[in-house]
Amino acid sequence: MHDRRTLVLRSVRDAQEKPPLVRRIIEDVVLDIVEGRLMPGDGVNSVELARRFGTSRTPVREALGTLERQGVVVVPLRRRPYVSPVTLKQVKDVYDLRASLFSLVSELIVDTCPKARIAELWKWQAALEDDIARDSVDDFFWHTVGFRLLESELAQNDELSRCIGMLGVRTLQFRHLGLTQPGRLQQSLADHRRLLVAYEEGDKMTAVSMTRSLIASGYQTIIRSGYFDASA
Repeated sequence: MHDRRTLVLRSVRDAQEKPPLVRRIIEDVVLDIVEGRLMPGDGVNSVELARRFGTSRTPVREALGTLERQGVVVVPLRRRPYVSPVTLKQVKDVYDLRASLFSLVSELIVDTCPKARIAELWKWQAALEDDIARDSVDDFFWHTVGFRLLESELAQNDELSRCIGMLGVRTLQFRHLGLTQPGRLQQSLADHRRLLVAYEEGDKMTAVSMTRSLIASGYQTIIRSGYFDASA
């Protein structure tokens, strides 16, 4: 299984082409945003980041510029950068888009993916089951990220993968919030298993239905969390 830093780099568009120091800064900031240590509106202390990594402000600016293009950090002129605010409409728009993109992923997996490669997804499922046994929310979350990244790869459509990659860190931020809500892990685990069974059986209708159910459940969980004002 990939560690969470590797999964971050695979999830942030263009991050893998950055110099190693810039990548490390991106990883740290993304992990803090996704796992809730930096909340929407919180300042991102570029001076502290430079001190932590023993570097000048230049690599920090490059890292934050990359995240600004991802839509998760705002870098105002002559003011401290901060984590982008989030509205419920943004969450809904992202989840609607994810549902459409991953429905196509599921269709392509059923149509074109060799059965032998479905076994790779079962390895991620085994990791999810272990995470549940250890009650590790963060590990469970990052393993679902790995599961989805592998699904995108198995679909064998580069343009589709590019579109999914453009959703980037913002998607991770929302998904982590959804999975931290009570009871969500067990339901997610069961739905991932049903999705895998549909892949193995070549049942395209059920696979697409389970994909949409997983994504819709995540969105509904966020609404029920009270994190956002649903009337906004």
